[in-house]
Amino acid sequence: MDKFRMIFQFLQSNQESFMNGICGLMALASAQMYSAFDFNCPCLPGYNAAYSAGILLAPPLVLFLLGLAMNNNVSMLAEEWTRPAGRRAKDPAVLRYMFCSMAQRALIAPVVWVAVTLLDGKCFLCAFCTAVPVAALGNGSLAPGLAPPELARLLARVPCPEIYDGNWLLAREVAVRYLRCISQALGWSFVLLTTLLAFMVRSVRPCFTQAAFLKSKYWSHYIDIERKLFDETCTEHAKAFARVCIQQFFEAMNHDLELGHAHGALAMASAIPTTTKGTEEEREKLRGITDQGTMNRLLTSWHKCKPPLQLGREEPPMDNGWVGGRPRPPCKEVATYFSKV
Repeated sequence: MDKFRMIFQFLQSNQESFMNGICGLMALASAQMYSAFDFNCPCLPGYNAAYSAGILLAPPLVLFLLGLAMNNNVSMLAEEWTRPAGRRAKDPAVLRYMFCSMAQRALIAPVVWVAVTLLDGKCFLCAFCTAVPVAALGNGSLAPGLAPPELARLLARVPCPEIYDGNWLLAREVAVRYLRCISQALGWSFVLLTTLLAFMVRSVRPCFTQAAFLKSKYWSHYIDIERKLFDETCTEHAKAFARVCIQQFFEAMNHDLELGHAHGALAMASAIPTTTKGTEEEREKLRGITDQGTMNRLLTSWHKCKPPLQLGREEPPMDNGWVGGRPRPPCKEVATYFSKV
């Protein structure tokens, strides 16, 4: 049990490993979902292709959106995309890197679904059963005697062995083997192409644009860490603000009780200094935030006027409290001496 707890804590501390684990679990879940899915082909001309296309495309789309929704960076990317430029410019390369990183992980489960569907062959069999070459695989001499709608209706029943009655024209086992071989060939080709594409994206791309890749990766991690530290700071600040408000309320209540009950004044007076001392420490942490309106203005300033990413420059504070603007001009110090005569 301790080992599982340690693994879970490691995944929580490492965002990238956690998301990789989630994507792996979703890939396994997609394979299990397909194995548990009851595939029922309609066996009707015009409906087979629509049903197969829905089975092949709709679940991967749902899995892709679910993979994006489970990624914590989606809200961060949306916030970075929609926020005002303010004093910190937005880098499109960083946003592209963040989106590509999320999309690569979210595509794992849909790729597994499509690959398993093609390798199984039921979906392909249902979609293309009416396109089987009867002249090459069956009794081609009897096919011209059937009208095209009647031939399509007959071939559409190939995936359904309980209602197929066209063995005199085409043996069902022959058609099933033919279409499943094509489906499996397409499935392995799809797996090969996606593997090569993943290799190209993960390996070859950084070799051509290494500097841009490293910069995008660095600032993407910076935005993620900045958001986490901002959440932690907000939590600590909110606790300090709530503690000060509660202590002020109970100090006022104690003062009213002191006026009404003189016999308890001595006991309350001995308890007030400790509370006042803790209150003063919490007030020091608030750094000038005294009411809800001031706090809201500070949060609005953070959203609209994020400080520029500069280090080592002494800049004067602006009206909203952030450090920014032009550097201060050097001030000349004048010393005046007074002498007694």
